[in-house]
Amino acid sequence: MGRTSKGQATESAAPTIILVRPQLGENIGMAARAMLNCGLSEMRLVAPRDGWPNERARRAASGADVVLDGARLFDSVGEAVADLQHVVATTARARDLVQRIVTARHAASEIHGWIAAGERVGILFGPERTGLENDDIVHADTALSIPLNPQFSSLNVAQAVLLVSYEWIAAADETPAERMSEHAARPADKDEMRNLFAHLERALDQSGFLRHQAMRPAMVNNLRALLQRAAMTEQEVRTFHGVIKFLGKQKHDG
Repeated sequence: MGRTSKGQATESAAPTIILVRPQLGENIGMAARAMLNCGLSEMRLVAPRDGWPNERARRAASGADVVLDGARLFDSVGEAVADLQHVVATTARARDLVQRIVTARHAASEIHGWIAAGERVGILFGPERTGLENDDIVHADTALSIPLNPQFSSLNVAQAVLLVSYEWIAAADETPAERMSEHAARPADKDEMRNLFAHLERALDQSGFLRHQAMRPAMVNNLRALLQRAAMTEQEVRTFHGVIKFLGKQKHDG
């Protein structure tokens, strides 16, 4: 994703978030915070109820000032989307309109494709109490519905912005599904694991735990597999050696 400065996405590299007739400044600020969390910075406001700028929005943004400072104000949805090639409207309610409806995840994938092709995209979010009206939605070529509990699907507008923005950033995220924390010791190598198990096996022999010869192969293999699944670090291997040594010493001292 292209950037013009730290924490600010370029307009051509990300969708525009359009809040239609937002009622509370706090929700505008929290939406801005959610946007910047996910690398989005272009916000447009259509007829905010309490006017603009709004100090309550700034307080709720928790430092996402770059979004609020660049927010553009419009009188109507038509004016707000005039320069866009694609408009996605978020809605949780069934409408009389016949429209293509996609999930936020699917929409994110399509938006990445549109933007890669050089097309500008906006995502519409409706006012807190009513959501988008049909007169707003007709400006969109795609409707977006977030799959939630059908008995309770109401979202605060800032929550909706966060969910959709997160799907946007997640669609291009390459973070490994699993990794060691940055300050962890390196993973133990197989030779270290082999030495650890040899130490454990000797201790178990000395304690009499592996006294049943018929059961010994299966018990040894199960314990070895258990230690391999633990994905231990080299520090954890050293600690385990210390535990085994201490327990053996306690047995002999006793």
